[in-house]
Amino acid sequence: MTVSMTNALAAYARKAKETNGGGLEARSADPGKSFADLVGESLSSAVESGRQSEQMSAQAIAGKADLNEVVSAVSNAEITLQTVIAIRDRMIQAYQEISQMPI
Repeated sequence: MTVSMTNALAAYARKAKETNGGGLEARSADPGKSFADLVGESLSSAVESGRQSEQMSAQAIAGKADLNEVVSAVSNAEITLQTVIAIRDRMIQAYQEISQMPI
């Protein structure tokens, strides 16, 4: 599975809009929301996307789902997973850079 940075960024932008209803302006308007809350909500949403994909696949096996809906759900789950992986990799990279800084 190849991860396109463009797809990952587009998925992240969509998730940010869903999470806070817009760009950075909406995020700064809610000072009580921490980074941990944002990450937690995003991971919950990613898990839910995976569950929906699994449910649609099971319905397709049973012959109760439209193929287009199944493909859409699986694609959404794949993009969400790619985004989570890209963010994880960037966080690890940032941690490693910080840990290598001289004190």
